Amino acid sequence: MRAEAVLDARCGLGEGPVWDEREGRLYFVDIMACRVLRWDPATGALERMDTGEPVGAAALREEGGLVCALESGFAVADAFGGRLRRLAAHEGAAPDVRMNDGKCDPAGRFWAGTMAYDFRPGAGALYRLDPDGTVTRMLDGVTISNGLDWTSDGAVMYYIDTPRAAVEAFDFDAGRGTISGRRTVVKIPEGAGLPDGMTLDAEGRIWVALWGGGAVRCYSPEGKLEEVIEVPAPQTTSCCFGGADFGELYITSARGGLSEAALAEAPLSGAVFVARPGVRGRAARRFGRRAGG
Repeated sequence: MRAEAVLDARCGLGEGPVWDEREGRLYFVDIMACRVLRWDPATGALERMDTGEPVGAAALREEGGLVCALESGFAVADAFGGRLRRLAAHEGAAPDVRMNDGKCDPAGRFWAGTMAYDFRPGAGALYRLDPDGTVTRMLDGVTISNGLDWTSDGAVMYYIDTPRAAVEAFDFDAGRGTISGRRTVVKIPEGAGLPDGMTLDAEGRIWVALWGGGAVRCYSPEGKLEEVIEVPAPQTTSCCFGGADFGELYITSARGGLSEAALAEAPLSGAVFVARPGVRGRAARRFGRRAGG
């Protein structure tokens, strides 16, 4: 299967797509351009929200607006394009460290991790932001904190620290927001690219975007490769399900750092792509959602 470009966004580092089923719009970020973008597939309208500093991820809020993982910490906006209000810095806030990918858990907490600009091993961490503004450091020794998602029953959290070339799983306690029992469930083979962002479908299968691989791979919960979607952009970054039936897989990509020759071979690098793999996804969890609500 091959994904098709639907929006030539020309992102330097497009990341973190999330579908808003209430609006029928796709949100994503261009990290180093310091922007959250909102795209309406029905009209083709693309809107930009400036964040003033690199933004690793944005998630929807239950009461409307966004929660963002900025370079220096967490912030919220009551509406797209609205003023960002700082909630908290992360413990590792420093000029050479920024926040990266993030997502909300089943109880409405926002998880996002960090990485050093020079990719120093172990310089990052994974944090949990509770709706009351409390920040808790959940993992240390992370190098490039990246994709994460939870099973439908909330019992397992999947997580990617990119240089480990794997998808790892944790037992998840939704009530306390804690993780334990770390183990590897998917090992990405050498030459396939490095795991970046990810999402789960409604059947619990794991869809992983491969940086340097120009593809999204689908794995069973047991780690078996089940499907490959080719993407005409080598720096494939993340994916999410959306559309009216959650049957469309939206895929982000990046063009930053590619040579002129590489861009000539892959001119759609930085675009948003879509594929219909024949399965459905789930609605994104929202920040502030009450457990069981």
